[in-house]
Amino acid sequence: MPRYSTTDLRKCYYIHRERMKRKVCFMKELSHLNEMSCPIIVPSLPAGYDVLQPALGTKRGSDELLSQSGAVSNGSVMSPQPNHSDNNNDAKKVKLDKNQNGKPSKVIHIRNIPNEVTEAEIIHLGIPFGRVTNVLVLKGKNQAFLEMADEVAASTMVTYFTSCMAQLRGRAVYVQFSNHKELKTDQTHSNANASAQAALQAASALSGQNETQGGPNTVLRVIIEHMVYPVTLEVLCQIFTRFGKVLKIVTFTKNNTFQALIQYPDVVTAQAAKLSLDGQNIYNSCCTLRIEYSKLTSLNVKYNNDKSRDYTNPNLPTGDPGLDATLAGLGAGAPGVLASPFAAMHGLGSPLTSPYGNSAVGGMGGMPLAGFQMPGAAATTALSAAGIRLAGTMGSTGCVLLVSNLNEEMVTPDALFTLFGVYGDVQRVKILYNKKDSALIQMSEPHQAHLAMTHMDKLRVFGKQIRVMPSKHQTVQLPKEGQPDAGLTKDYSNSTLHRFKKPGSKNYQNIYPPSATLHLSNIPPSVSEEEIKDAFTKNGFPVKAFKFFPKDRKMALIQLPAMDDAVSALIKMHNYQLSESNHLRVSFSKSSI
Repeated sequence: MPRYSTTDLRKCYYIHRERMKRKVCFMKELSHLNEMSCPIIVPSLPAGYDVLQPALGTKRGSDELLSQSGAVSNGSVMSPQPNHSDNNNDAKKVKLDKNQNGKPSKVIHIRNIPNEVTEAEIIHLGIPFGRVTNVLVLKGKNQAFLEMADEVAASTMVTYFTSCMAQLRGRAVYVQFSNHKELKTDQTHSNANASAQAALQAASALSGQNETQGGPNTVLRVIIEHMVYPVTLEVLCQIFTRFGKVLKIVTFTKNNTFQALIQYPDVVTAQAAKLSLDGQNIYNSCCTLRIEYSKLTSLNVKYNNDKSRDYTNPNLPTGDPGLDATLAGLGAGAPGVLASPFAAMHGLGSPLTSPYGNSAVGGMGGMPLAGFQMPGAAATTALSAAGIRLAGTMGSTGCVLLVSNLNEEMVTPDALFTLFGVYGDVQRVKILYNKKDSALIQMSEPHQAHLAMTHMDKLRVFGKQIRVMPSKHQTVQLPKEGQPDAGLTKDYSNSTLHRFKKPGSKNYQNIYPPSATLHLSNIPPSVSEEEIKDAFTKNGFPVKAFKFFPKDRKMALIQLPAMDDAVSALIKMHNYQLSESNHLRVSFSKSSI
């Protein structure tokens, strides 16, 4: 055996120490970059995982060594972490059978986990790849161990996360084989607690279960409160896919409230989504998610369209015979999971659809999420190439709507201004001179146009079902001097009746779909219930029910016999003069009397 001088050994020591310092700095910087990275959503990945672009120079460690000093070696060197004596003791107590050959193992080592992560979230990482048999979380060390049922499942998981980065609670985590063949723990470890045992039992129950079968607590009932802006099926899918593969979604309106049923393949994923999203705002200070477990164990979806979707069966019809025939002629099939013509339909980008809650768009944990984005351009698909317009799509980011099938004898620019003004500030209205059953309506902002279209397309107005869709025009042109118009074009940009001029106006929180019940406000104290009912009756609107707000007599609810009556009453009675200084304010209500 060769002998080395003291000088040689000292040189080697200093060289090694400097290398280790540089590597530690590099790993810290890499970790920072990974946390700041912007993920790219890949819809075809299993269980809805998000992918980070792999950072250049990333070196994936081969294993971890839990030494008595608490230092961790994984192909790179990390500094010992002081002040975690409890966790270090946990590490010392772990009984691990070492596999010094570095071969694939059924034990997975996960690094850089957030401090607050739960055992269920760690288990959730492994569920898509096979049965999970054990888990150990060392929170003080930001590490965890996951034991799979066999090496095949573990190899699939490691291979998958080698090419794309896993993430937990917005932080990139590193997945690799452990040098240990088996994970043996006793009652002193974290996986002995109730939550870990429950998560393991739930994961065990999932083994061998078909992803389309469903089961108790796999279907979530989602209620959207304060729905200022439209929330589409695609927005919900992007939000809930962050926690796992979404199998089916059904949306509907009940009691004037937008709701959805969302089915996951397992209870662990459903629980993670419920715990993380309940009480969160999709957009800043509005569109609040209220989530509970549904009594249903599985959803029966008949159509793939903008109201419902079965992601396990992309060949379902849309429910529109004309559209289905066109799709069949194009050879496109029904809207599917990947090549969906509805992919860019949502129009409004939600901060919750981003896997990382960065400072630009807010975060999780009950905080309001800012970062409201304007509608993006519609997808260029075979449908758009064929000239097919799907209901609910925004053809551009414009503010102008085309309204058709109007009652020519009844409609006026003022009537359209009042009706569309419920959902945004109308700037201009133009009833087409040569086609008086159609009109162009310019809103002040694109999201207001989208909101109006969402709520009023196919609404009955003056006895006719109107159609509302985006216009190719960017603005509504006023008539030139001398050009015949007959009062069909009006500019309302300086109107005092705009509801949303003030930033953060409370009116944003009281936008609801059309209903037979109207909300009345700005009622003077001197005006009685009978006077208000008489005013409606004299204008041709029989009153079915009336009720003042108990704590505020400036507001009341009035119920008409049908929604058609309520729409006409809103147009006629909004801004109705009740006294010298008070004009009635009318909007749709979410309640009924």
